[in-house]
Amino acid sequence: MQIKCIALDDEPLAIQLMTRNIERTPELHLVKSFTDAIEAKEYLNTNIIDLVFIDINMPDISGIDLVRVLKQKPMVIFTTAYKQYALEGFDLDAIDYLLKPIKYERFLKAVKKAVDYYNYKNNIKSEKENNLFIRSEYELIKIDVNEIEYIESMEDYLKIHLTTGRPIMTLMTVKSMLEKLDPSKFKRIHRSYIVPLAKVRSLINRKVRLTNVELPVSDSYIEDMNSWAGK
Repeated sequence: MQIKCIALDDEPLAIQLMTRNIERTPELHLVKSFTDAIEAKEYLNTNIIDLVFIDINMPDISGIDLVRVLKQKPMVIFTTAYKQYALEGFDLDAIDYLLKPIKYERFLKAVKKAVDYYNYKNNIKSEKENNLFIRSEYELIKIDVNEIEYIESMEDYLKIHLTTGRPIMTLMTVKSMLEKLDPSKFKRIHRSYIVPLAKVRSLINRKVRLTNVELPVSDSYIEDMNSWAGK
């Protein structure tokens, strides 16, 4: 499997360097490269591309504005010589951003994120992989669902508590999160909590005891939990 990509930068030297990086990376197939943003936009609106490497600061149209108007949304990795522009790019769900001059080691990290996300979106995974992708603090993060202790709703945000490492905050609803999780492995027990069944140690007095915490079960979900528990 190779990810079809294009590269766009108004600087010919930058395009040469990006082309070299892409061509030495087995997971990528460079379909075309551009130094003209308008030409690239027309191409992207008439061709299906998996991934775009695109410079943010260009004279005709910024990379950010170009991505905003695309009819079809590929994965995007922004490149820029100005760090202040990078955060704006994450409003468009960018996979990553690369700060010029780009080192190949850093380029590979961004490509790894794109490959993982591509596999996730296209349901291409090995038997050992069981991952969830969420956005937190301008970063796309891959979470091993086996490391989820429980998920807590905090108004417009979710706090994902992990058995390893600190909790991760993401702007998402409980409903949206449940759509991403396997319903045979995760249950909602309260308007504010989702728990992985594998981490449940006991159910007693309308409380679920996990490995390191005890959480309440609300009236709306007690029947479902009793059914799950075989009562």
